[in-house]
Amino acid sequence: MGNINSVVIATGTHGNEFTGIYLGKKFEQLPKLLQRPSFDTRVLLSNPKAFAAARRYIDKDLNRCFATADLQNPQLASYEDILAKNIYYLLAEESKNQQQVIIDLHSSTANMQLTIILGSQHPFILQLAAQLSAINPDVRICYSQPTRDSNFLCSISELGFAIEVGPVAQGVLNAELFQKTEALIYQVLDYIESYNQGLSQPSNTNLTYYQYTGVIDYPRNKAGEIVGMIHPELQFRDYQPLNPGEPIFLTLEGSAIAYSGTSTVYPIFINEAAYYEKGIAMCLTERKTIQI
Repeated sequence: MGNINSVVIATGTHGNEFTGIYLGKKFEQLPKLLQRPSFDTRVLLSNPKAFAAARRYIDKDLNRCFATADLQNPQLASYEDILAKNIYYLLAEESKNQQQVIIDLHSSTANMQLTIILGSQHPFILQLAAQLSAINPDVRICYSQPTRDSNFLCSISELGFAIEVGPVAQGVLNAELFQKTEALIYQVLDYIESYNQGLSQPSNTNLTYYQYTGVIDYPRNKAGEIVGMIHPELQFRDYQPLNPGEPIFLTLEGSAIAYSGTSTVYPIFINEAAYYEKGIAMCLTERKTIQI
């Protein structure tokens, strides 16, 4: 693979996730913070109308609009559908002629700390993830789904990934998470610069990551109404082992509901506010280690 030519930092894909948006504003005011000798970096405010309204989206979730079939479907014409097509053709055209990294910044109400979500197991991305997790104890690596046919914005580039930080409420700035995210971005840019300069990269490195395996919905009644909540023993325990028989929900009447799986899993996005509408109480992952 040749050198990385450009980096796009996408912010505000969800308009009420303020950490990335205000980092983008800082970078636009102080562009030298992003400058590295061997590549260009720019900020893209992905969904300005949703940010102006302090809402996750206007018509539909922009970060679920980038599947190939949807981008090619002229009947999909909501605000976010049109926005996704414009973003896709802008960045995809650039990616044809250069190596482009896309970093999509998000925040979460769940205790995700600093999570890097990969949609690709490209060797460059795996090496980057290994380096970041080695130097930063707050970093977790999650592999969500293959980039091919993904509906995420960062899937436009094979070298794209998302950063999730939390816990932070929607529409709120948290100074500690703001600073941690900013520092992580500089670490990413410094790694890319080191790669472009041909400096030796660590080899035979172990990378621990969390492989997405599925989701669990909240308990509901026949009318589809939620009748239980995340159990107090599970709340904020993202990336911690969940064993069969351990409690995951507490009904409104006070009864515990246990995890009925047959093996240990590692839940993430536990009680994510934005996922209530998607019928997701948590995502399940398996913990894996590979040598790269």
